[in-house]
Amino acid sequence: MTSPTELSARLATALDITEAASRISLAHFNGALEIVTKEDESPVTIADQETERSIRDALQTAFPEDGLFGEEYGTEGLEKDTVWVVDPIDGTRSFIAGVPLFGMLLAMTTREAPLLGICRLPALGQVYAAAKGLGATRDGSPIRVSRCKTLGDAMLFVNEGEKIYAEEPDVFGRLMQAGRLRRLAYDCQPHALVAAGQIDAVVDYDLKPYDFLAMVPIVEEAGGVITDWEGKPLGFQSDGRVVSAATPELHAEVLALLA
Repeated sequence: MTSPTELSARLATALDITEAASRISLAHFNGALEIVTKEDESPVTIADQETERSIRDALQTAFPEDGLFGEEYGTEGLEKDTVWVVDPIDGTRSFIAGVPLFGMLLAMTTREAPLLGICRLPALGQVYAAAKGLGATRDGSPIRVSRCKTLGDAMLFVNEGEKIYAEEPDVFGRLMQAGRLRRLAYDCQPHALVAAGQIDAVVDYDLKPYDFLAMVPIVEEAGGVITDWEGKPLGFQSDGRVVSAATPELHAEVLALLA
């Protein structure tokens, strides 16, 4: 197991790496971009590719013994104990449309358990970060989840709502009646807002490991709960359905609504 001192040093290095890479995505933001549609019908741009290449190259220099799993350039060394998981632009559709809520995600996993996570929001100038046992921060200041324990009192965000509506319409109908306030949303920022105590819960859908693994340490170190829809820990084999919540009580109530 990585020691707290080593985790802290790795987090500092990873923050530097992602800060440098965020300048690449920002340089392309609101510019003219050629958009390519991938096999899964998701879009990709040169900004995604250049940003991930910057992160991967820097990680390979800093941690040559570790493996890599990235959205754009695939996997290297997945059999290794420690693997870094990269999403260069989380929310490429937002990025293309000029919406400043796109993110950048970097997780470090050891034996598939996420121990370190960084969520940058380059256009907002914000960075959320956490490592196991070291707490969670936004822009270097400690953050903490809310104390909300009941869904009736909760501010609930529903990510990927149109996918849930199309594939799980009964669930979507229940979600649209849940919470004190609710918003349809996308990508990583709502999970970060749970960690910061600004909202109370997020239901998410159809994610890949690079979309959620970085958020696990951030939400958990802020005192929250993040699992799949069945309450199981998130990992490389998860089915892409994710729930973040401020408290165990609220989390259990959201899971019951989804069941």
